[in-house]
Amino acid sequence: MTETRRPSQALAEPVRRVGGGWTASLSLANGAIWVGWYGPLQILLASQAKDFAPGTGMSKETLLAWVTGAGAAVSLVANPFFGALSDRTTARWGRRTPWIVAGTAGGALSLLLLAGAGGVWTMAAGWCLVQLTLNAAFAAVTAAVPDRVPRGQRGAVGGWLGAAQILGVVGGTGLATAAGGIAAGYAACAVFTVAGVLPYVLCHRDVRLAAQDRPPWSWRGFLAGFRLGPRRYPDLAWAWLTRFLINLSNALVLLYLLYYLRDRVHYADPERGVLVLTAVNGATLLATVVAGGVWSDRVGRRKPFVVWSGVLMAVATAGLAAWQTWPGAVVAAAVLGVGFGVFTSVDFALMTDVLPKALDRGKDLGVINVANALPQVAAPVLAAPVVTYLGGYRVLYLVAAVIGLAGAALVGRIRGVE
Repeated sequence: MTETRRPSQALAEPVRRVGGGWTASLSLANGAIWVGWYGPLQILLASQAKDFAPGTGMSKETLLAWVTGAGAAVSLVANPFFGALSDRTTARWGRRTPWIVAGTAGGALSLLLLAGAGGVWTMAAGWCLVQLTLNAAFAAVTAAVPDRVPRGQRGAVGGWLGAAQILGVVGGTGLATAAGGIAAGYAACAVFTVAGVLPYVLCHRDVRLAAQDRPPWSWRGFLAGFRLGPRRYPDLAWAWLTRFLINLSNALVLLYLLYYLRDRVHYADPERGVLVLTAVNGATLLATVVAGGVWSDRVGRRKPFVVWSGVLMAVATAGLAAWQTWPGAVVAAAVLGVGFGVFTSVDFALMTDVLPKALDRGKDLGVINVANALPQVAAPVLAAPVVTYLGGYRVLYLVAAVIGLAGAALVGRIRGVE
């Protein structure tokens, strides 16, 4: 009788709960990567665009849009690509750690390249390299969760990763502001990104993929693996679509918030108003992102949390259309934060629960992560004609609410999760 060979531990479904130290260090690494992204996005790239725009024939707004758009295009490809490469990695340090190290080091060097940028092309190339390299690290960090965390703990771990992401956005903005200059801001973000990733890399051993478990290489097979395959893996396809729609609804809300406060609410200081609404939204989001994930783990269910968080966000978005006042905007920001906090943690756990094959976790999560980035590209294309020709902000926020409700309703099409 031929003995059946068991797959390596890297492909087994995890059953042992991870400790607080592992969760904290992975969350810190995740937050550090977001510092590397959002210090430039919130402050530094805009400052460089202002300096470089004269003489290019473009406004600073247009130049910034082209540079960030090019980076977004790179990120759409890089995340699933490096996730797929990490799936196939058989290094002695594990599947994910080599890519976390290489991506973080490359990201820090790319940030330093941006610090010394002397013109538009260096700025654009530097930002595209930042997106390329940090997405390699981010894809590996994300894939570590289904590799190591049992299903009944993924809501809580997803909550802590979500909290770290929010703090990373705030921390990156703070570092870039407090550093005292563009070059110093980039250097501070680079140092923090490396320092934040080190505890996970140094203190936690990754699971190694056995060489015999890696499938034979072919370009055709590798590229074909990026197809979502809705007929073959319907749960993954429906999960992707629900995430895309709810994120698109949220992106539509945020895109013209400054103009909404100025032109519809007639708030005296719209820039300060955006800051206040962002703080309110962030506070309620942080209050629910971990709690929602823990609650979902305890009851052993995902879909009701995703559905009702989507419904809550849609109600808040519709409130922006119906109640166009400053108090209405504050209430909507708070309610959106509550809903998006629960959605962030529980939907991440839901995504990991519907992954079809252990061998492709990194690639599949990379494809799912496209549903986070693509709405940032789609939102301006949809929002501009609605605001300009089809009824203004009231119609825009009603459209956003309907899109969010559709995303929440389609969660019911996912059959493989209770």
